[in-house]
Amino acid sequence: MTIHTAMTPAGEVLRVASAASSTISSLAGSTSRRHFGERFAVQAEPPVLRRHPHLVRYAHVEADFDMLIDKAIAAIADGEPVEDEILGHYVNVASLVRAVSFREGKLLEQAVERLAKANPDIVVLMQSIKLPLVKAAIEAVAGNDWRKLEGVRLDCEAPAKGSYTPDLIIVNRAKHAAFVLDLKRSLASYGDTSRLEELKLKMLASAMVLPDWLYKTQKRLMVETVGVAIIDGASRPSDHAAGVWALSEIDDLLEIDGAAACMAELRLRFGRRVQKLLEVEARRALGLPETPAVPSVPASESILPLTSTSARRFGVLRAIPRVMMCEETTGCDEHGAECTFGCGEDPIFDDDDDGRDDPEALGDDTVSWPPEHIRIGFARRLLDA
Repeated sequence: MTIHTAMTPAGEVLRVASAASSTISSLAGSTSRRHFGERFAVQAEPPVLRRHPHLVRYAHVEADFDMLIDKAIAAIADGEPVEDEILGHYVNVASLVRAVSFREGKLLEQAVERLAKANPDIVVLMQSIKLPLVKAAIEAVAGNDWRKLEGVRLDCEAPAKGSYTPDLIIVNRAKHAAFVLDLKRSLASYGDTSRLEELKLKMLASAMVLPDWLYKTQKRLMVETVGVAIIDGASRPSDHAAGVWALSEIDDLLEIDGAAACMAELRLRFGRRVQKLLEVEARRALGLPETPAVPSVPASESILPLTSTSARRFGVLRAIPRVMMCEETTGCDEHGAECTFGCGEDPIFDDDDDGRDDPEALGDDTVSWPPEHIRIGFARRLLDA
């Protein structure tokens, strides 16, 4: 019996095996690094912390947001109050409160438009758009469950009864989806009134003509799904089945991680500026000095003012009771002719036109028009659509 043994020395075998292992590891590492490099711009954070492919942080938009806040505060402070026998010398305070109610809504709209730039697939339309309220659409929404209206698409040039102006229209070109948004600084003033239901009816009716309107007026911009959403700036509990979204959920509508956190920081900074403005005006109305006197204290107690009652009142943001403010800009039926909560506020915002061009049509879009099936209803997360 013959036994064949390897003639290669044991040390050589180890060196060959080590070289082969090193080569394989090098190839695997190169492939891994190449794929990581391709995804690095998207996956700047661990995937478990990301919900969407796009990311924004407040530092990215801080300069633009500061400019928006400055403009809003300047517009609030520049208002000329009208003398009022009932309000007396408090008329300036009431005028500021009315202006804040309107300016905050406009500030939220502009901030969402700025954040949407982080997603290149998103197109935002917001310049006084008037969507026709087609008679057939109003009758269809009023007389049917909207869930049964999927697949119904109406001509935007059909006979209409007035129009509806949304705050924002967000179009996701990659997913051929659109959202009709109405931003409210707070839904608290709506309460149990029918105004919210009337608003939903207008939004759903306009959504039925939106696909045709976008195609005809926005350079053949095509969508197959349209959702409507009322955004509550106060971020109270949402009800997606009823079309109400919290501002803290804006990430899912824009498909941008961090958008909600940026909006929260914006409202916090805006709130500080507003409260400082109101405090100065309130002290003036009460005949108090605009800058509270700081009592002298021994050097050994110099670290106490930050926690003193005076510092808490005038130097640090604090919680204050909520004030009911009217959201309507025309024709308030609840407060009467003496309404001091912002009814009839001039809806003109002192901002220059942002110069946004019409969205470019996708020349190589293979989707035929009209689509075979149009989905209409309350907004749903695109991840679940």
